[in-house]
Amino acid sequence: MKPRIVPVTRLNAAMHAGFFLLLAASVARFVAAHGLAGATPVILVLTGALALVYVAGVLSWAVLGRWRPVWLAAVIAVWLALVVAAPSFAWCAVPLFFVCLQVLRPRIVIVVVVLLTVATILAQLRIATEFDPSVVLAPIAVALMATMTFLQLARDRKELVTAVSALLDARVDLAQSQRLAGMVQERERLAREIHDALAQGLSSMRMLLQAAQRSWDTDPELAKGYVSRAAEAAGDNLAEARRFVKGLGSPRLDVMDLGESLRGLADQFTFAATQPVRFESSGDPYPLPPEVEAGLLRVAQGALANVSEHSRATKAAVTLTYLAEKVVLDIRDDGVGFDPASNRVGGLRGNGLRMIRERLAELGGEMVIESAPGKGTALAVAVPTKGVR
Repeated sequence: MKPRIVPVTRLNAAMHAGFFLLLAASVARFVAAHGLAGATPVILVLTGALALVYVAGVLSWAVLGRWRPVWLAAVIAVWLALVVAAPSFAWCAVPLFFVCLQVLRPRIVIVVVVLLTVATILAQLRIATEFDPSVVLAPIAVALMATMTFLQLARDRKELVTAVSALLDARVDLAQSQRLAGMVQERERLAREIHDALAQGLSSMRMLLQAAQRSWDTDPELAKGYVSRAAEAAGDNLAEARRFVKGLGSPRLDVMDLGESLRGLADQFTFAATQPVRFESSGDPYPLPPEVEAGLLRVAQGALANVSEHSRATKAAVTLTYLAEKVVLDIRDDGVGFDPASNRVGGLRGNGLRMIRERLAELGGEMVIESAPGKGTALAVAVPTKGVR
């Protein structure tokens, strides 16, 4: 089985290339100075052995695992033999510094780097004709710079790994937060739809059935009419439930525009709550985005449900106004009113106004309430439509 070649970084590639270039330069220098006679064959054999041991370790880096220090010791041993025989090979110690820093523990690294530095200094002193301070200071400076550079790179790499790990953890947390936010948003959507559509429909059905119960004995035909209307309301409610579970708009808007849908809603409320609900439309109608139409219809349903359940009004009115850059929906009643600051209707705190605000926030709209105890209520919502036409 062939040893697996481990991908190397650019620094490792430069380090290995530098080692072989220095080794080749040392061989060339020795041969140029001494020829092929004398100790040259021994030097060539040791050079070949050092190259083979070094290449074998690089190619089997992943396989070596915990045996890398043993391989490094073999490389250093052959190198020391070469330095004793030919001091010009001393400069191959520079790339060996990096190998030591990769393989050995910090305390052992210091000992080995000192050994390599001392061997390099002694080798240079052997071939120097006279004492030169640079022969001592240069190897120390090179060893110091190489060691500190590698340690800084290792520290930066560790910090990068830590940062990447933190980023991945943050991404996981963000994904979980988005999932939870999506669940909360979906629950809020269903709550609004139930309040604005199903609750209103169930309230209408209850009033119709109560009216049928009151007239069952005195006017059976009228009671049957109430029951028939209740059945129609139940069918409408079922269609609404199926639609909002799928995240779609109101089925009313599939067959009629917003104005007609609001008029039908007003007529339904008139019959169900026995409260006249007048509908008016002003301005020239123009097409609206489906989400705007659905949102305004839901707002009207929720507002009329509040009128029916809390206001004790004798009449109510719905007005839809098309303006140049916005569409305005007004719902007014002559009921008991409330204090808008406390969001209390008939002494009860409800979710209707909060849900209307949330729905309008999604549409970029705004809401204004005018009410006071005993003075009725006027609710006006406006949704921008600039750029629609």
